[in-house]
Amino acid sequence: MRIGLAGVGRIGAFHARTLAALDDVDELVVTDADPRAAERVAAELRLLATGATGATGATEATRETREVGVRVVPDADALLASGVDGFVVATATPGHAPLLRQAVAAGVPVFCEKPVAATLKETIELAELAASSAVPIHVGFQRRFDAGYRRARAAVASGELGFVHTIRAGTHDQAPPHASYIPTSGGIFRDCNVHDFDILRFVTGREVATVYATGANKGAAFFAEAGDVDTGGALLTLDDGTIALISSTRYHGAGHDVRMEVHGEKGAIAVGLDHSLAMSSAEEGVDFPRGPRTWSFMERFLPAYRAELAAFAAVARGERPSPCTVRDALEAFRVAEACELSRAERRPVDMSEIEGIGGGA
Repeated sequence: MRIGLAGVGRIGAFHARTLAALDDVDELVVTDADPRAAERVAAELRLLATGATGATGATEATRETREVGVRVVPDADALLASGVDGFVVATATPGHAPLLRQAVAAGVPVFCEKPVAATLKETIELAELAASSAVPIHVGFQRRFDAGYRRARAAVASGELGFVHTIRAGTHDQAPPHASYIPTSGGIFRDCNVHDFDILRFVTGREVATVYATGANKGAAFFAEAGDVDTGGALLTLDDGTIALISSTRYHGAGHDVRMEVHGEKGAIAVGLDHSLAMSSAEEGVDFPRGPRTWSFMERFLPAYRAELAAFAAVARGERPSPCTVRDALEAFRVAEACELSRAERRPVDMSEIEGIGGGA
């Protein structure tokens, strides 16, 4: 297969190495707003393919890289004209929607990192476009491919836990991003907890009915200056009455911490409760967790990212439908939108207040 990749920043370069390691991929066609960055990533992949050592940014994801062709082109037009079988969009957020539309117009299956757009209105427009097109679009919510979350989903679906009454989930970053990122991030609920909202729907098969959210700042001033918070919390009620407690922070110095607990009538199950847990026990004589801890989302979800792009290759070959559609992305975005409204107005928000497909919830 020939796969195109737009954007070679941190996640784009990571995806390039993962794609180059897939047995299905014979050639990568790469573009970036900075041609020098695209050339650097292409050169790194060529070095890795020849077995050279010391390549910048080499990780476990690169150790299995095969010899694939890597070509740099000036822009998305040239990329789509090169006869790619699939297109991976990993640019900054403002580039997502235009490139998605371009791929759909060209009839090329496309994978897009979240969010598909920066606003609710444009996300709705893209969901409507996707619904009217036969071109598959796979949105990058990698937790759907994590073994722990998939096990939790199976436990809920099989009735193993009985009825589910409480869920706790969170996204806790070890350290904040650069100050320049925050004004365009969309806020902590759209940027961080949108993953929790998507995986909540994935694991439970339910929709969010009501939201009450809050936030606070104890860290750097640039969060408040951008109208954002560095720590957030939300109480969600699902459409079957299940209570979900969601948290997020940019300051979790103990390590990157992403978990979910699902509590039911007959049992409970936890995702991320292993020896990498970024927490210490206060109980005497307890040696759990023993480590090592993880320090970034890429390290925490490395196998999931690999599985996600392998799944996209199958989507591009026409072997399976998209495992995460634009409609799925829209529903997670709507919950994040409700949280931001709740935080701003300090009140509960019913999901019927948040616009959806066709102008309704």
